[in-house]
Amino acid sequence: MVQVELEVNGANVSHSVEDQTLLVEFLRQSCGLTGTHVGCDTSQCGACTVNLNGAAVKSCTVLAATASGGKVTTVEGLSKNGALHPIQNAFVQCHGLQCGFCTPGMIMAIDYFLSKRPASLDDESIKHALEGNICRCTGYVNIIKAVRHAAQEMYPADAAH
Repeated sequence: MVQVELEVNGANVSHSVEDQTLLVEFLRQSCGLTGTHVGCDTSQCGACTVNLNGAAVKSCTVLAATASGGKVTTVEGLSKNGALHPIQNAFVQCHGLQCGFCTPGMIMAIDYFLSKRPASLDDESIKHALEGNICRCTGYVNIIKAVRHAAQEMYPADAAH
């Protein structure tokens, strides 16, 4: 057993877990944050993507003990005071989801991408930002629309690009 201490969505959490516990398991089982999905268990699908210390990571590839002392944001941590984050809202407004299974990972990957205020929001740069996140339902067209919509909401002065 190992003691894991993290800041998760702004709250300090501490739980004793098995040494081999993955971050995705820690978030779901120890913290009760089930928005981070377990998809493939092989790091291929991206459904488990979270923000760890400022970077988008697949939480099925990180041991919870390794992340200890860090700061994690999950899809649940994006909304504030009951209001959806602009990316979450854009996925709803632009119909960027169907079954919703991949959506939390997609949103977290895009949160990281847009946090860097990319110089370009063309299809190729958005597709590159989503590499490693698989959606089997939407065909990505509305996901790309959602990314552009979110960027306009988050950075209205940059809307021209």
